[in-house]
Amino acid sequence: MDTNEHVIEVTDLRRVYGGGFEAVRGISFHVDRGEIFALLGTNGAGKTSTVELLEGLARPDGGRIRVLGHDPHADRAAVRPRTGVMLQEGGFPSELTVAETARMWAGCVSGARPVGEVLSLVGLAARAGVRVKQLSGGERRRLDLALALLGDPEVLFLDEPTTGLDAEGRRDTWDLVRALRDSGTTVLLTTHYLEEAENLADRLAILHEGRIASAGTPAEVTAAQPSRITFRLPEGYFVGDLPPLAELGVSEHEVDGPLVRLRTHELQRAATGLLVWAERAGVDLHGLDVRSASLEEAFLGIAREASRRTADAEVEA
Repeated sequence: MDTNEHVIEVTDLRRVYGGGFEAVRGISFHVDRGEIFALLGTNGAGKTSTVELLEGLARPDGGRIRVLGHDPHADRAAVRPRTGVMLQEGGFPSELTVAETARMWAGCVSGARPVGEVLSLVGLAARAGVRVKQLSGGERRRLDLALALLGDPEVLFLDEPTTGLDAEGRRDTWDLVRALRDSGTTVLLTTHYLEEAENLADRLAILHEGRIASAGTPAEVTAAQPSRITFRLPEGYFVGDLPPLAELGVSEHEVDGPLVRLRTHELQRAATGLLVWAERAGVDLHGLDVRSASLEEAFLGIAREASRRTADAEVEA
């Protein structure tokens, strides 16, 4: 089997709600077999609207979707048995136990895996006899995931999979998702936890106002944002005493008393030049902090830039 097969293909996808609001505005991307792909974006960016279309819950208002080679809405009978879906909220009957809920769901799934096996995968085996209403929010999310895995899906859609989980539960879920990916399952997830996307996703797309503002591997997306160097100058020194910042590859700088913040796309060059100057000058740069941009910084920077472009376009119009 071709491991580079596009399991999900999205071309110029559009979704319009009543009143003419365009929630998804012509986005295109693909997801390869055995890949974890994350859709990120602020509230209202179009993530959930996009995932609902991929799951076949609605028909697009424009563009084309293929999941496992089929239109997920028109060919739902061919796609649904091969996919698993974890919604933001499952809406389980509160009086049923965990095991009863899973058995009920298994009756609706083709070739369901043993209930005990799936509950063990998500860490709920010891809670099998507990009523759903007695579960914590994090345990309900684990049950959501268990039901999505019952059919041993080729494609798994995870909508905010770790909301409500504690740190340990989140890490356990990450390990499980990676294991699924390594076994060949294709995973598309949405998340508000940027650390989660940075740790899990092979590739990602950041949505803003219904459009893809940036896409690529987490490293590629963050590389587009400047790195940061922060330090305090010793008493009696000023930013003008530093080597010319442009020669260090510094694109922006801020000064707040003795505190200096530099931004650069050439982190090694800037840091090396700064440290060489400090050594020659015989000074200590207190609180020195040198770091590449995080996905969070890239996300916020992309959102700000996209908002600025939108505002400029509205002014021109």
